[in-house]
Amino acid sequence: MSYSLAVRLLSTDFDGTIHDDFSDPRIPTALQDWIAPFQARGGIWVINTGREMVGLMEALGRGRFRILPDYIILVEREIYRRDLGIYAPIEPWNSQCTQDHARLFDDVSSGLSLLMRRLNSTYDASFYADTYSPLCAIAQNNLQMDAIQAELEAFCGAVTGLAVVRNDIYVRLSHIGYSKGTALSELGRLIGIGPHQRLAAGDHLNDLPMLRREHAHHLLAPSNALPLVKAQVLKQGGFVATRPAGLGILEGLERLVTA
Repeated sequence: MSYSLAVRLLSTDFDGTIHDDFSDPRIPTALQDWIAPFQARGGIWVINTGREMVGLMEALGRGRFRILPDYIILVEREIYRRDLGIYAPIEPWNSQCTQDHARLFDDVSSGLSLLMRRLNSTYDASFYADTYSPLCAIAQNNLQMDAIQAELEAFCGAVTGLAVVRNDIYVRLSHIGYSKGTALSELGRLIGIGPHQRLAAGDHLNDLPMLRREHAHHLLAPSNALPLVKAQVLKQGGFVATRPAGLGILEGLERLVTA
């Protein structure tokens, strides 16, 4: 099997894109068999996810992965490189990312406190703060999350640099300068691989920032991707697979990359 030099950096979302909790194995063996020789021939694979480190490592272990990504992008913004089995943070990107978020969140802390109280009194959803966002929410359903998202976006519209990051019924706030897309471009810059040699694959709303040709010229979505994701991929000349999750990604890779 040979590979087109058109793709040297493969960026895949995790949940719903290559990983499926209800499949066995959770990432198709055939997809792992495709990625392994791609890496052996010098291709770079990055998992670009909204998960934190512990959650991703646990999922990789439970999924009995035979291969590991060369890089990981966590919480849609932090970059780590695999070095002797350990994922080390990429600096100064990660430190600058943390500082920029802390400064932004501190600037809007009083407004966010008022917003949190109002949302809590309006919706029977779960609102909380964590390490990565001073306001996170888990809704009862997507309709409720649509309403919460609209309120958060209205708030962010009055704050320079503040953005909403949503995945299904979960949402959090983030700095607009840090996303799956900007992190992918920073990684490409660091290792010398331009957007014309990058492929990005995703299925959900938080994947939209990286599914843009400014970050990756080759775009891919599995059949289970949201309609909005499929539309964005197709509009930019990308490929939407006929199969779901990992099998769909394999279908797309064989079409777009395998020579």
